[in-house]
Amino acid sequence: MSLTDTQRAILDMIADRIESEGIPPSQTEIAAAFGFSGVRAAQYHLEALEQAGAIRRIPGQARGIRLCQPREVVAEVANDDALRLPVLGSVAAGRPIGAGSDGIGLDADDYVLLDKNFFAPAPDYLLKVKGDSMRDEGIFDGDLIGVHRTSEARSGQIVVARIDEEITVKLLKIAKDRIRLLPRNPDYAPIEVLPDQDFAIEGLYCGLVRPNR
Repeated sequence: MSLTDTQRAILDMIADRIESEGIPPSQTEIAAAFGFSGVRAAQYHLEALEQAGAIRRIPGQARGIRLCQPREVVAEVANDDALRLPVLGSVAAGRPIGAGSDGIGLDADDYVLLDKNFFAPAPDYLLKVKGDSMRDEGIFDGDLIGVHRTSEARSGQIVVARIDEEITVKLLKIAKDRIRLLPRNPDYAPIEVLPDQDFAIEGLYCGLVRPNR
């Protein structure tokens, strides 16, 4: 979603005020600064910024505006190359973790605005990595990995897989008589998929984002 020049300027104002004073401007202050006749015009532009993933508004708070990510990121990707991806939960890069409260079947907890050129193929959602079993592939604890939703994968691809309602990210190896999910860290053992287990490919790994820590 493209931002107008006015919306970019409002985003700059919000970021400047948070940086200098620790609090965002109110809608009344935004309206006054940009010569709007009332706060409704300010609300319209704030709604557009929220839809673009640049800010989050907290209902019931006069200054309830929060930046979702650095304004430089929004400025670079708020165009036709932008992807607004939901963060759907966590995936284990270690032992599989139960779907439960961290499962990928949940509604999105958050959205992240990213440049689609970061990924190949284009992802459908993001998952937060827990553990370090894929460290030699450059995937670390806390990373957000892009997942392209598909039920098919080739041997040698990194996949998000479900085993008996648990999910994990691993290197897929398919042989004539067995399927294995391999870690990329010698401290972890391969996972053998047994014939009686409920096994499915949830998606392909297609890139990552490393949040600021």
